[in-house]
Amino acid sequence: MDTMAGIKRTHYCGELRKEHGGQEVVLCGWVARRRDHGGLIFIDLRDRSGIVQVVFAPEMDQEAFRKAELARNEYVLAVRGTVKVRSEATVNPNIPTGEIEVYCREVRLLNAAKTPPFYIQDNIDVDELLRLKYRYLDLRRPEMQRNLILRHRVTKAMRDFFDRHGFVEVETPMLTKSTPEGARDYLVPSRVNPGKFYALPQSPQIFKQILMVAGLDRYFQIARCFRDEDLRADRQPEFTQLDVEMSFVERDDVLNLMEEMIAFIFKEAIGATVPLPFPRLSYDEAMARYGTDKPDTRFGMELIDISSAVQGSDFKVFQSVLDQNGQVKAINVKGYANIPRRELDGLVEYVANFGAKGLAWICYTDEGIKSPIAKFFSDDIMRRITEVTQAQPGDLLLMVADRPAVVATALGQLRLEMARRLNLIDPNKLSFLWVLDFPMFEYDEEERRWVAMHHPFTSPRDEDVEFLGSDPARIKAKAYDMVLNGTEIGGGSIRIYNRDLQEKVFAAIG
Repeated sequence: MDTMAGIKRTHYCGELRKEHGGQEVVLCGWVARRRDHGGLIFIDLRDRSGIVQVVFAPEMDQEAFRKAELARNEYVLAVRGTVKVRSEATVNPNIPTGEIEVYCREVRLLNAAKTPPFYIQDNIDVDELLRLKYRYLDLRRPEMQRNLILRHRVTKAMRDFFDRHGFVEVETPMLTKSTPEGARDYLVPSRVNPGKFYALPQSPQIFKQILMVAGLDRYFQIARCFRDEDLRADRQPEFTQLDVEMSFVERDDVLNLMEEMIAFIFKEAIGATVPLPFPRLSYDEAMARYGTDKPDTRFGMELIDISSAVQGSDFKVFQSVLDQNGQVKAINVKGYANIPRRELDGLVEYVANFGAKGLAWICYTDEGIKSPIAKFFSDDIMRRITEVTQAQPGDLLLMVADRPAVVATALGQLRLEMARRLNLIDPNKLSFLWVLDFPMFEYDEEERRWVAMHHPFTSPRDEDVEFLGSDPARIKAKAYDMVLNGTEIGGGSIRIYNRDLQEKVFAAIG
């Protein structure tokens, strides 16, 4: 194998363009693809910036051509050559460097490579365990490198933004004391104190509040956190979060700043424009309209309360639910009245997974209304249902009747499922919003007492403080979640800073 002695890289592979034509360059990278056309050899050379085509011909350099014959995929090369602008007929529009190629005059074979266990390219169908076993190869794939580079751009933009707004970045301890939080701690035994353990932090919560008490005023940290919990799509043992704390501010100060930060990051990292301000929904409104506190607002199909419309009908299933203070809600699946009966039966099973005891439906066809429950409704009730749901010929109504919590969950999940099936979700759309005014408390049926929905240090709304001792269900918290495309990507709250108020909250939860 050759060495790098006397040769030094001048450019990255993906940087070269027409304006570099005629320049001598030195490139270093991996063989992504090699094509032998007899008198010519073409090698696609890859580094983190992209791919460029390198041309080897014996008349340019016999030794370089001989070495190109030896090269195989994933060999590591250093190439010296001249940038040539391609003719119009040979331009490759699929890559940024497609208007040029490099004619090689010297090549160094820096390292050979065995045949890799999978192709080093995007969109490969490879078992994840195999990818993880050969992680160093997986990370060569352009998709993975783009992810890492994007992450770098995002964290850099965060630091730039907060620095401009007077924040101080502080690294808080990684070895700390175990404190009650939402998951189990990872424990680290202490060598100097046998039998004692450190805990890895689930969040920098206590430390950042100490910093506020100390007068630092505005703190942020891109913090590594550890939680010993079962793996899920959005859960893993260690993760990185942006952690922020501010003193002497109100809720809207925090929301406005976070919106500005998101807009700045998207502009800096990917060149996207995020419209401001974000829409705001109360928790109650989000649950009523979407059946979830993290709604995906990239499409409509909102939940519609038809309880009053069906009140007094002869359909006993609906009426018994309403008599027990339940509710009946529907979604209007526009243009899907021709749904196959087999699919309808499958939807009944689908909502059962979320606690629903059944699923009613009405099809508005050109021939009229088709539904097994239509016979229980008078003309007046059918008219009210049609009006409140704005149903038209071609539409399909799907209805759930149960306790409000069951209706919200089952119909909210069904809304998402129908949107996926009908391709109603634009994958390129960014739909941000805030969900505000969460309930301060929720009732624990097992413990038969009120518990904090978020945590007991969240401040109640000023207008709700008077109900602390009498009506906990009525109290809303100064808590807020940022939601993007149906996923909660951030959240926080205004903390209690008054001892008397904190004691009242503790008293309310026993």
